[in-house]
Amino acid sequence: MMKGIPKRKTREEILELSAPLFAQHGYDGVSMRDVAAVVGLTQAALYYYFSDKDQLYLDAVAYQFRERELALKDLLAGNGAPWERLERFVAGLARMMAADKDFPRLMQWVLLDTDETRQSTLAKHVFRDMFVAVHDLASKLDPHQDAHMLAMSILGLVIFHFQTGATRKFMPGHRPHQDKPEVLARHVCELLRRSLAAADGDAG
Repeated sequence: MMKGIPKRKTREEILELSAPLFAQHGYDGVSMRDVAAVVGLTQAALYYYFSDKDQLYLDAVAYQFRERELALKDLLAGNGAPWERLERFVAGLARMMAADKDFPRLMQWVLLDTDETRQSTLAKHVFRDMFVAVHDLASKLDPHQDAHMLAMSILGLVIFHFQTGATRKFMPGHRPHQDKPEVLARHVCELLRRSLAAADGDAG
């Protein structure tokens, strides 16, 4: 244990410093020894705070996500028509993804993780509330659509843009202004408006 540093501060420091390791290398690419070295603790001291690597990984992902969750949920729950709330949310999520390169990488590793126990834990205890808020908004945008699929599409349109950034810049038609959060937000919202309007027209 690091003398003179309160337990809470030390634990948060571990989570803060370990998240970039998981963002760069994924769950399998990081050992408790790696984290201990970065944080400046012995492995024994690290195990004082976290029972195993699974707990450290899950807590690090939760720590990074929950820092951002409150701001995003405020955007979804604010006043205004559903489309206004969507525009605020998409713009906020895009700015968030653009501001911290490690966060999109961490989310990508999370989505690629094949361990169902870890996925289930994160889905139930970390991501659920945020998804429910997007799901509720999706049901208000168009009650005729599958709210689950629409919510996943909203999130995917924004997140995938940043997760493919390293490759996308070499693809035909790429222009630097497309990387601006406000440009992406306008594109996503307009795309959704047109798609849902067309779907409703076909249904009618």
